[in-house]
Amino acid sequence: MKAIILAAGYATRMYPLTKNFPKPLLEVGGKTIIDHLMAKVERVSAIDGVYIVTNHRFYDRFINWADQANYRKEVKIIDDRTTSNEDRLGAIADLYYVIENEKLAEDLLVMAGDNLFDFEITAMVDYYWEKGTDIITTHEINDIDRLRRTGVIQIDAHGKVLDFEEKPVSPKSNLAVPPFYIYQKDTAVNLIKEYLDGGNNPDAPGNFIPWLIKRRPVHAFRFEGERYDIGALESYYQVKDLFEKRLK
Repeated sequence: MKAIILAAGYATRMYPLTKNFPKPLLEVGGKTIIDHLMAKVERVSAIDGVYIVTNHRFYDRFINWADQANYRKEVKIIDDRTTSNEDRLGAIADLYYVIENEKLAEDLLVMAGDNLFDFEITAMVDYYWEKGTDIITTHEINDIDRLRRTGVIQIDAHGKVLDFEEKPVSPKSNLAVPPFYIYQKDTAVNLIKEYLDGGNNPDAPGNFIPWLIKRRPVHAFRFEGERYDIGALESYYQVKDLFEKRLK
């Protein structure tokens, strides 16, 4: 299994902080967001390589980070060749850019580079082996405004995903979907390409899920605890403050 961390966005909602600096390399609780993610990935024995896809503007920043990092797993930085928010590929297109250019042909753990979370990826991978299908993640949110800003699913008694809506006005459940997925080899190599070739939205990674569940079974790994979506300056400073308090 390989891991792909999506870090090619331009974080325009966090300007001026991220105008010339990538959001995943911002510091939270004494280390960068990407280092928090890598610490979780390091504990998954099945993962033998990590690809971090970024844009051309921030490529050197990530190369400098990687040169100073000291992880057991091989880490490779991928430049998607875009230079602005206007010519960005979008998260799903970035994902396939890595798959195609690196000739990947195995199961993939896919993660957004701007979300932190309390659960262990090892538990998610165990659930993946148990179910034998593509896997998304979910947790309960009982704040209607937060649910309206994320993907929301309905599942059956066995965790199979029955319905997915991105940012619904009237959420059908309290099960939110963070951007953490495990895709089987065939999904990664063939179905993502089919999705993009069909002219579907290449941007937010959650857009792929409603298309996918119509074609094959997908299960939701349900986790306890919180996840932290660092999407704006306010949320960044809130998360930063929270993690700093944990260190005390």
